[in-house]
Amino acid sequence: MSIISLKNVSKTFKHRKIIENLSLDIHQGKITCLLGSSGSGKTTILRLIAGLEKPTEGEVCIGHRVVSKDGKIITPPAQRAIGFIFQDLALWSHMTVYENIAFGLKVQKSQEIEQKVVEILEFFGILNYKNSYPNELSGGQQQLVAIARSLVLKPKIVLMDEPLSNLDIDLKEKMRKQIKELRDVFNVTIIFVTHDHEEAYALADEVVILENGKCRKISVKSATISQKE
Repeated sequence: MSIISLKNVSKTFKHRKIIENLSLDIHQGKITCLLGSSGSGKTTILRLIAGLEKPTEGEVCIGHRVVSKDGKIITPPAQRAIGFIFQDLALWSHMTVYENIAFGLKVQKSQEIEQKVVEILEFFGILNYKNSYPNELSGGQQQLVAIARSLVLKPKIVLMDEPLSNLDIDLKEKMRKQIKELRDVFNVTIIFVTHDHEEAYALADEVVILENGKCRKISVKSATISQKE
């Protein structure tokens, strides 16, 4: 069952089409990779799904609801139940690990903030670092904090932009396993961007190959589906 649908979506920046007449379904509970070279439109698709960009043409649906259409954002980002893990992680350097993770809960005026933060820190094995600042952590620890900050808000969908690009080989392998575990434990749909073919096929249930803002091919497990122009 599709949880996200892009229908005939185009996105133009300064008279240049980044996405061109793209139709794509993202299936609930799956790990989907957007694979392609720089400039293929991968990150733009994430931002369209999150509501950080609006389609020039076409519509974006989450569930059965149209959330963006023809240059308009109908449902704002905060109401889409989406977590976004940026490539640079976007951790607040002046906040501790605890404060970074608690921030979104405070904005939502959530109850039992301390309990929720401690539980997520324990899950990721980084409770001992709750009073540390991001620059005091390793790259892998920072990655875990960024993921924890997203998941503590209990999103239905998690978007990851090049989530493993800055990690060494051993840590990448460990994080791949953790991302699969996250999908199962937190019951989320994960979409991640990469230009690394090995990473895409090792981690994803479905791989969407993008080129010049178009979907060239979708690989599902051992099956491959070619897309028309």
